[in-house]
Amino acid sequence: MPTQLESLRQFTTVVADTGDVDAIRVHRPTDATTNPSLILKAVKQERYRPLLEKVVADNPHADLATLTDRLLVAFGKEILAIIPGRVSTEVDARLSFDTAATLVRAKHIIDTYAQAGIERERILIKIASTWEGIQAARALQAEGIACNLTLLFSLEQAIACGQAGVQLISPFVGRIYDWHKKQAGANWDEAAHTEANDPGVQSVRTIFHYYKAHGIVTEVMGASFRNIGQIRALAGCDLLTISPELLAELNADNTPLSAQLKTSDSSALALTRQVLDEVGFRTGLNENAMATEKLAEGIRAFVADALHLDALLEQARQK
Repeated sequence: MPTQLESLRQFTTVVADTGDVDAIRVHRPTDATTNPSLILKAVKQERYRPLLEKVVADNPHADLATLTDRLLVAFGKEILAIIPGRVSTEVDARLSFDTAATLVRAKHIIDTYAQAGIERERILIKIASTWEGIQAARALQAEGIACNLTLLFSLEQAIACGQAGVQLISPFVGRIYDWHKKQAGANWDEAAHTEANDPGVQSVRTIFHYYKAHGIVTEVMGASFRNIGQIRALAGCDLLTISPELLAELNADNTPLSAQLKTSDSSALALTRQVLDEVGFRTGLNENAMATEKLAEGIRAFVADALHLDALLEQARQK
């Protein structure tokens, strides 16, 4: 009998959510995603320290921004040597509200990959789903640079990404679940909010069916999972990016798994098509307390990890 991971691969592209090259080798995903937190976690491990030290040694006069991009690309190159698909590499979260600076940094990452012999077709530039980030992605897509819009918590963000023609979005599940659980406090009923009733799962399902009903070709990749029940409930999504720990759980479970999301179900939901300008986007996002709070929180956390990575690079440079 196939494992749930093997079953999932039949109708969803499995993506590893990690900077751990060894874990990627074990689980054999099609694609992989990284972010500042995952890269920071990886370089803190002894087996990946030589990668950081080599980047610093090979670029003695580079500024921290250049060193960071070269480190991200070094990890990306290692990952791409293992997987058949794409790797997502994130633009510095400190640029989340600066369209022009995001464009410059994204192109620098693509150029750095090119210098390493990696074609842009295998790269997704990862950008936070702010209005400014989405506009940067629109411009990058027009130049043939595919983007992955992350920290996405609302339908408004997804609609704006679809209008911008981005390649892929990463709507979060676990962080939406966390927010609702925290808000409910002692009144939270875990049994009533599992799998299809999980608020994070419901958010991704709505986005998936909205896109499919209206012929929006942007790929939907569910992200940020807390348990395999959330993953099972989104089986059939275009892609799911999953931590090594949860990939291992899925691989150890032989319970039958079937697709829960089907494009054929989308038109029956009668989701009205919307067109959002900047005012509509900002208004809708502001009215969604969860999305507003989690977007801001996520950017702050990634900025903190970027600063920590800066410190590690500077420390290595001083040796």
